[in-house]
Amino acid sequence: MAHQESSASASGPIWGGADNGANSTTAEKRALYLKLFSGEMFKGFQHNTIARDLVMKRTLKNGKSLQFIYTGRTTAEFHTAGKSILGNDEKAPPISEKTITVDDLLISSAFVYELDETLAHYDLRGEISRKIGYALAEKYDRLIFRAITRGARKASPVSMSNFEEPGGTQIRVGDSANESDAYDAADLVAAFYDAAAAMDEKGVSGEGRVGVLNPRQYYSLIQQVGDNGLVNRDVQGTSRQKGNGIIEIAGIKIYKSMNIPFLGKYGVDYGGTTGETSPSNLGDFVGPALDDASGATTGINNDYGTAAEVGSLSCGLIFQKEAAGCVEAIGPQVQVTSGDISVVYQGDVILGRLAMGADYLNPAAAVELYIGGTAPSAY
Repeated sequence: MAHQESSASASGPIWGGADNGANSTTAEKRALYLKLFSGEMFKGFQHNTIARDLVMKRTLKNGKSLQFIYTGRTTAEFHTAGKSILGNDEKAPPISEKTITVDDLLISSAFVYELDETLAHYDLRGEISRKIGYALAEKYDRLIFRAITRGARKASPVSMSNFEEPGGTQIRVGDSANESDAYDAADLVAAFYDAAAAMDEKGVSGEGRVGVLNPRQYYSLIQQVGDNGLVNRDVQGTSRQKGNGIIEIAGIKIYKSMNIPFLGKYGVDYGGTTGETSPSNLGDFVGPALDDASGATTGINNDYGTAAEVGSLSCGLIFQKEAAGCVEAIGPQVQVTSGDISVVYQGDVILGRLAMGADYLNPAAAVELYIGGTAPSAY
């Protein structure tokens, strides 16, 4: 299939001269269209993904996987005069390696019929490109958040005798069996302080700590921290802030997302014992059930767990940057058909694509919030 390709980060003018493209060739015009579509897609992607900048992201130049090294701690001792220094007797620090493989190519595409575009009184291709970016960002974040969830339930990969490192943390929100605990601001505040203490105790760096909640939890928490003086008003003012990463509790910046695993769904759950009433007319994309994303799932080469393994108790994530790693072989890109294909079908296919993979790295840097009396099981 003939196509043109553009990276989402491409920039610079396509046309020169003062005719603004009036005498440009069809190929030059298509190049400009591609540039515009790429920009719209990338804006949609950037607007809807938050996980990409919150974990350890690496770009893969060659091969299909990348190794991350995790080094455990060692000891210090007093030196005896005249004794050779050849390292400690336990051969510390221990080292563990985590391999993250790129999953199959992730795509989102749409066909634009030329007549529809001609009759439209709006920028049809720009709107479609933006929605393609949304779809890629949604899948991207969901996979990373599921990798962090898995890490929070795991023991450390460093298990050397006398040098075993701490593993992940699971913190119960509230003390009842009701789903409403997940939305209770006071219980969430307590969970954040508990998470901060746990990461301090486990030696996790204070830099890059974040919490990700769903929108209803987030706005409820903003009201709670404002009423209790937990917001630094000298820096943040007295208004109820709404931007991601503005509010902090115990040094943890708080973000909101509809892509975290939440009570067996993505983002939000209504009814039952949640105490939350559905705003109605939700369509098909608000609070969908978790899907299977284990290594046995077609197209997936890492293990993000099945829907049953993730379960229906998880209700938020708190983590530090080292909790997970993400490998990108192909960043967000746009491709558009051209030439004979466009003539035969009287339209173009707009394709957004990327190739990435994610997995947990340091479980000690991952905290899962959950409800109920029993913590979700590791998988």
